[in-house]
Amino acid sequence: MFDVLVYLYENYWRPDACPDHAQLTRKLSAVGFENDEIEEALTWLEGLSHAVKSHAGTQSPGSMRVYTQAEQDQLGEECIGFISFLESAGVLPAPMREIVIDRAMASNAGGPVRLEDLKIIVLMVFWSLGEEPDALILDELFVDAADRLIH
Repeated sequence: MFDVLVYLYENYWRPDACPDHAQLTRKLSAVGFENDEIEEALTWLEGLSHAVKSHAGTQSPGSMRVYTQAEQDQLGEECIGFISFLESAGVLPAPMREIVIDRAMASNAGGPVRLEDLKIIVLMVFWSLGEEPDALILDELFVDAADRLIH
């Protein structure tokens, strides 16, 4: 599923630039994606669209997000830490954080979500809102930590 999402991000500047469901399915199939993977990704994107519409609002500056046990199990320490990092950097406002958590919980990871997959989810949330993340955040989302050069 995540490979399909990355393909969509790289080839369509916004969700509304994508062709209709049937045409997009044919196009993705022609590129080489499996039908199950395509359907899972498109269903996930439909859920993203609904989450974006329903998660509007603000959060008090002094408030704190408490993760449920199910969220802790699905996200794991590393992903929760990454979400906290993005929040503290001022890049992921509370409504976007909630969409990221919602979509991470909706992924069929079969265990804790991998950090690489969470980064794709964050990227897709920005994409769905028509926002371009800051260049430093894009670097954080795309470059593998093992490939980073320390100066």
